[in-house]
Amino acid sequence: MEQRDSRTAPPALGVGMVGYAFMGAAHSQGWRTVGHVFDLPLRPVLAAIAGRDAHAVRAAADKHGWAAAETDWRALVARDDVQLVDICTPGDSHAEIAIAALEAGKHVLCEKPLANSVAEAEAMVTAAEAARSRGQLAMVGFNYRRVPALAYARRLIAAGRLGTLRHVRVCYLQDWLVDPDFPLTWRLQREYAGSGALGDLGAHIVDLAQYLAGEPLVGVSAQMETFVKERPRLDGVSSGLTASGDPRRGPVTVDDAAVFTGRLASGALASFEATRMASGRKNALSLEVNGEFGSLAFDLERLNELSFHDHREPAATAGFRRIVVTEPEHPYLEGWWPPGHALGYEHTFAHQARDLVEAIASGTDPIPSFADGLQVQRVLAAVEESARKNSVYTPVQAVVAEVR
Repeated sequence: MEQRDSRTAPPALGVGMVGYAFMGAAHSQGWRTVGHVFDLPLRPVLAAIAGRDAHAVRAAADKHGWAAAETDWRALVARDDVQLVDICTPGDSHAEIAIAALEAGKHVLCEKPLANSVAEAEAMVTAAEAARSRGQLAMVGFNYRRVPALAYARRLIAAGRLGTLRHVRVCYLQDWLVDPDFPLTWRLQREYAGSGALGDLGAHIVDLAQYLAGEPLVGVSAQMETFVKERPRLDGVSSGLTASGDPRRGPVTVDDAAVFTGRLASGALASFEATRMASGRKNALSLEVNGEFGSLAFDLERLNELSFHDHREPAATAGFRRIVVTEPEHPYLEGWWPPGHALGYEHTFAHQARDLVEAIASGTDPIPSFADGLQVQRVLAAVEESARKNSVYTPVQAVVAEVR
C-alpha cells in the first residue's frame, strides 16, 4: 500500500486498551492492522495499554506495539492522548471502566458480554445514551458479526432470500474444561465472569441468532449444568485458556454447559448449545438458518465458506451450494487479498476496528450498540432464570424491536 503524505494523513484517534491477555492480544492485532488495510477517515494510534502487573503490561506493550503502559486503568482514561478506551478485562470491571471512560469524554469499545448482570448493562446503556448527546460513541465487541461469511449471510437474509424465517440453530462447543484438574481461573468464578459457558460462548450465539434474524428473542426454556464442582486453585497467572493449579481445590461457581430453546419475535423457533466440555471441539461454532425459501449454514472451522440452499430450484438439481466468501463484493473483502485467498479469526478484529472508526468519524451510532449488548444480557438472564425454574418458559424483556 502506498504511504500517505504526512500533510494529508487523516487525524489521529488515540486508542487506550485495558487488559492484555487473550482478548487484549486479539484487539491489539486489529488496531495495529486496520489502518494498513482500509482507507480510514481517522488514523488509529496505539497510545497506551493498562494492566495491574507492571512487568507484564510493559511486555505486552512492547510485543503488541503500544506506546505507553499504565498500571491503573484510571490513569489510562485520564490521558490526553487517548480518545477511545477499549475494554478487554473480565466482566466484573466492564461497567465501572466503561461508565468512567464515557463520563471522561471518551469513546468506548467493550468486549462481550457487555456486563455480568442486567443491572450493570442497564447502567452502561444509560451512560452511553448520555455520552451520545455529547458526541461520544459506545460499541460492544461481538467480533463474529465481522466474519465476512456471516456478514454476507445477514445481507442475504435481510434481502429476503430465505423468506419468512422458521428455525435458527446455533452451537458453540469447546473442550478446554474436560480435564477435571484444569485450574480454577477467573472464567470459572461467578464474581469475575458472571456466568460460565453461557456468558462466554452463549453470548456470542445469542447475538448471532438475533443479528442474522434481525429480531430479538422474546422467550427461552433452558437447562444448565456444572459437571466439575471443584477444581485446583490457580497457581500463578492464567494465559488465555491455559493455566496451572496447586493441590488445593475451590468451588466452581459458574456453568460448564447451557442448552436452551427460544422463540424470536416473528414466531420463528431457535435452539442453542454452549459448552466447554465437548471433547475434541476446540472452537466449534456452527449455525443454520431455515426459511420458507431456503437455508443458510456456517461452520467457523471453515470460516471463508457459507452454505446456501434455494428451495425454489428444481428438486432434481437443488441442494446446498458452497459459496467461497472471498470476492471483493463480499463484506470487508475490498481491503484484503485476491479472490480465493482465505482470511482468519484475527481479521474479525480489524473489521471491528474499521466499523467503529468509521462510525466515530461520521458521528453515526456504531453496531452493535450497548443497547444490543443489553438485549443479549437480558436473554442470558432469562436463560438462567428458566434453568433455575426447571426449564419453565421465561419471557425476555425486550430492549429493541429490531436487531441491527
